[in-house]
Amino acid sequence: MYSNPAECLYCTNNETLHNLMIPFAQLRVSRAFLFKEQTYRGRCLVAYNGHVNDLNELSDEQRDAFMADVAQVTRAMQRAFNPEKINYGAYSDKLCHLHFHLAPKYVDGPDYGGTFQMNPGKVYLSDEEYQTMIETIKKYL
Repeated sequence: MYSNPAECLYCTNNETLHNLMIPFAQLRVSRAFLFKEQTYRGRCLVAYNGHVNDLNELSDEQRDAFMADVAQVTRAMQRAFNPEKINYGAYSDKLCHLHFHLAPKYVDGPDYGGTFQMNPGKVYLSDEEYQTMIETIKKYL
């Protein structure tokens, strides 16, 4: 399945996107977002700048730059929140735009030892709390 950039959440930068996440950094070839739903404390997403459906469509250089962006964000998340592990998810069944979900996992935390939920809808923060998280991540970017 290939999606139309004119209908793409990430390409249109629409209200739906901003209801789900907060953009906080422009990286080499992608943008970083903080998820508003914070069951997994510090959860972020990295989306490729161009409308690409899959990682295998990128040149080696583009892929390396994108994965460097993903690694840069996860390093910052690790330093900011000290999770036991960060889970990576690259699901694009219905929204074909290259992006990685980055879900920190904590011992005795939600779904530790299993797959993270896409949107559990349980934990939302104040604007000030989101801003503090973003500032903490950006300090380590």
